Amino acid sequence: MPSSAGGGAEHPRRAHPKVRERGRRGANARKSQQGADPGVREDAPTRYRATVEYDGTDFAGFQVNPGKRTVQGVLEDALARLGDGVRRVDGAGRTDAGVHATGQVIGFSYAGRLEVTELGAALAAILPRDVAVRDIRPAVERFNPRYAARYREYRYTIWNGPQSPLRERMAFGVREPLDTGAMARAASAFIGRHDFRAFGAGDRDPVRTVTAIRVGRSGRNVTIDVRAESFLRGQVRRMVGLLLEVGLGQRDTDAVRAALADPGSAMKAPVAPAKGLCLRHVALKRMPRIGDGTNGEREQR
Repeated sequence: MPSSAGGGAEHPRRAHPKVRERGRRGANARKSQQGADPGVREDAPTRYRATVEYDGTDFAGFQVNPGKRTVQGVLEDALARLGDGVRRVDGAGRTDAGVHATGQVIGFSYAGRLEVTELGAALAAILPRDVAVRDIRPAVERFNPRYAARYREYRYTIWNGPQSPLRERMAFGVREPLDTGAMARAASAFIGRHDFRAFGAGDRDPVRTVTAIRVGRSGRNVTIDVRAESFLRGQVRRMVGLLLEVGLGQRDTDAVRAALADPGSAMKAPVAPAKGLCLRHVALKRMPRIGDGTNGEREQR
């Protein structure tokens, strides 16, 4: 799989002998555990899950895109340097170019000698400053966060005040006063199961279920939190774009209802800039403990 451009730092220095010895003991222990199961090869990689935070400003999205710098590409490059070649990194959400994350969940396989804590430290040493991996833990063999997710929660942030370069790196600046009360009333129309064709693209089935949406304000900072099992591409940003027009007095709640009732109409919701959007949380179904034979349908928080 192609790697991303500009995603790495210098190669880490050779580990201290004690660290290498712990790595050998960890690898031998895993091989010993795998040896108890005749269906597992001794060299089979271990499956892990982890949480990833990134500043999406300089990324062309999460998913690998040939010739472009992506989060997935940077992660795969880093793991390849620590293991036995490039292995696919799976993500719970395929965020677009410029979109950030504090709670992205990934799944990956690793066949190197580092134990979990050492793996986390090694990744921290070689990943670029705009990506961080935390909470690495073993997962079941076929774990894929895209299908294990119970719901995803995004936050869109708006700086409703004078120009502020630092705040507006991760927020959309709106100078005119926003009527957040009107925005909250209009937002309630999104809750439930609807055809979101007017708000997103890229899926043959445009029906999605929004379980929660909240418009909040703290001083000049306005936030819109949206939760659903899954989203269409661009859906949250178009939902926000329409709510911004409501907040500016250009549309009312009826515009939201009309777009949902007649998704095939010529009206297409405006798209809010990517920089204000952040994937904050992915709730997973509870994964079975390795070897316990459960189906993994309970929620894991």
